[in-house]
Amino acid sequence: MAKPNDLHHLAIATADIKTQIEFFSDVLGMELVALYWMHGADGCFHGFMKLHDKASVAFVQTPDNHKIPPEIGVTHAGNPAGSCAPGTMQHVALNVESEADLLAMRDRIRSRGIQVLGPLDHGMCKSIYFAGPENLMLELSTSAEAIDARQWIDPEVVALTGISADELERYRHPSREAGKGGAVPQPPYDPTKPNPTMPDHMRAMLSWPDEQVTAVLSQREPPVKLAATG
Repeated sequence: MAKPNDLHHLAIATADIKTQIEFFSDVLGMELVALYWMHGADGCFHGFMKLHDKASVAFVQTPDNHKIPPEIGVTHAGNPAGSCAPGTMQHVALNVESEADLLAMRDRIRSRGIQVLGPLDHGMCKSIYFAGPENLMLELSTSAEAIDARQWIDPEVVALTGISADELERYRHPSREAGKGGAVPQPPYDPTKPNPTMPDHMRAMLSWPDEQVTAVLSQREPPVKLAATG
């Protein structure tokens, strides 16, 4: 069954990408693996901090990000249990392999003068909590084993969220679909469905044939050309 199986990248808005790169490199020990003009977005920088070879935390700096003031309880939660606007990032938890690694990371973070809470034992994982630049709420977690849905889906919460028994069964066991090799056509615009917010000239791209989108909008070349070897 085709389904997402890992994090490729989590994109976070920033008004100061250098500060974010410094923090994630020095405080968390993550490597900068990409920093370039964001494809198709004038004046935007894109930076990638490596989690592993196929997963990153990414930052996007647009020319207007600095004009939008952060507001705790609106744009940012401010703490792991705080409120913020629907659709915004409440917090991000990054994985480490073991409890020993979790404590080693706590040492590293505290040695940079940053306060850390935890570890807290949540049963399914153990976590530490701290803040990053621009009011990011960050967590590091480790799990000894996979989450057992039989123990961690609370019937009371299921009922309070309005999930029926049939829906719960469907959520726990999504349909297996192999796909049709990319043959399903683009559906027509439907205002009742989730849609990106974009100007009309960009929305028109959604009606282009897939081959045209790939041919016109793709940018495969990296900004730095490596000398040929061998």
